[in-house]
Amino acid sequence: MRQKSQLPSKVCLCCERPFTWRKKWERDWDNVKYCSDRCRQSGGKAPTSRATGGKP
Repeated sequence: MRQKSQLPSKVCLCCERPFTWRKKWERDWDNVKYCSDRCRQSGGKAPTSRATGGKP
């Protein structure tokens, strides 16, 4: 078993946060672009600023 720090990671196209490899993405890791269903459903819209409390 690998430690989480040794797993591959990517940056989400929507929220620009890093996320790591998951077992359920094992066969499709090259095509994974979003960290969650919420980001995937938003369609990669521009991220909101965290400094302003989520307001653009």
